[in-house]
Amino acid sequence: MTSVPSQPAPNTYVPEAEVVGLASELIRIDTSNYGPEPGPGERAAAERVAELLDEVGISSQLYESEPRRTSLVADWSPDGVDASVPPLLIHAHLDVVPANAADWQVDPFAGEIKDGCVWGRGAVDMKDFDAMLLSVVRARAKAGVAPRRPIRMIFTADEEAGGLLGSQWLVDHHPEHIRDCTEAIGEVGGFSVTVKDDLRLYLIQTAEKGMNWLKLIADGTAGHGSMRNLDNAVTELSAAVARIGNYKWPDRITASQQAFLNAVSEALEIDLDPDTVEATLQRLGSISRMIGATMSNTANPTMLQAGYKHNVIPGQATAAVDGRTVPGGEEEFFATIKELIGDKVHYEEMVNLQAVETDFAGALVEAMQISLVAEDPQAKAVPYLMSGGTDAKAWARLGVQCFGFAPLKLPPELDFVGMFHGIDERVPTESLEFGARVLDRFLAIA
Repeated sequence: MTSVPSQPAPNTYVPEAEVVGLASELIRIDTSNYGPEPGPGERAAAERVAELLDEVGISSQLYESEPRRTSLVADWSPDGVDASVPPLLIHAHLDVVPANAADWQVDPFAGEIKDGCVWGRGAVDMKDFDAMLLSVVRARAKAGVAPRRPIRMIFTADEEAGGLLGSQWLVDHHPEHIRDCTEAIGEVGGFSVTVKDDLRLYLIQTAEKGMNWLKLIADGTAGHGSMRNLDNAVTELSAAVARIGNYKWPDRITASQQAFLNAVSEALEIDLDPDTVEATLQRLGSISRMIGATMSNTANPTMLQAGYKHNVIPGQATAAVDGRTVPGGEEEFFATIKELIGDKVHYEEMVNLQAVETDFAGALVEAMQISLVAEDPQAKAVPYLMSGGTDAKAWARLGVQCFGFAPLKLPPELDFVGMFHGIDERVPTESLEFGARVLDRFLAIA
């Protein structure tokens, strides 16, 4: 295990000094992503990030795939870095999913600090990490304290809609900003799950499921609603949707998933029965919902559309299916979908992003463990497979080894998984400050 290097003298700088204020400020910039529908875009947030970096002498470039769909790229390679090491890519997205203010206790775009938390859309997905990164980098830059290696920061647009206008676009049009990086860290990893008083597992994302969004299409014979119709598109589509929605996918345990299950087995001091794993995982709290979804491929119908009048049988009906595939599971996924929909329904692929997986090993992983333990002696870093997707899918296309590491020490009672895209999204201020300190230590040794 790598030894902990000496840190700058106490009070040289405070890495967490600005993190709460920055998180609140960024939440107040509405960057709601409505998918194909018009929205505010990320331009205002990207410009503010550029200003914050410029204030400490770090220049950046803004790229727009479409008007106001803005991503930012910045290089930080001050005197003192080891220039012989490839840059570490640190990525964070600027967009958020929409929020209906009527459902919230607070204005989702006010960045309110209440009950020891920063509230608002993006508080955990992922303006918290935007703020951590900016707070740490600004503190180090002002104090003249370099990271160990060059840092490539990319703040992306459109992650919440698959990254087609953000990370995927950058890979296609500006790969020069990514291809010299061999490793990357980003969101949905590094957060704690309290197992017992003297042990917290910090889940490091080493894999994420593939994203396969499908449009199901059933064609039939249009006609009057009062007539018999044996070629009804709505009937055929409904039956196919029901078969998909009710299908139980077989378990497919990947290397990352098995490593996580082994860590849980050791932590709980029990042998996990493959037939009751999901029930056992409930002992870990809300994280069990995310882990349970990674035991197999999944396919969930999410939208239906057909017809325009009560007494008219439409000639076509469509449905949307959100498919997620474990690493290595895509072939099985499509074969199963074709079988389930039958001969009278076909599909179009709307989004096809491959699953990614990397080994939980190497100097970067050691640096994560060292940094976490330095701030939380009860910490143990473990790998896991995430059910959703991130911009890592884009960077992996260029061979970058990607990890989810946005460290947060969380209260055991917080439904952290429920915060993602949920109502009353919030993050404890102490968790933000903890994350900034861990990230600061990590940059010193990574």
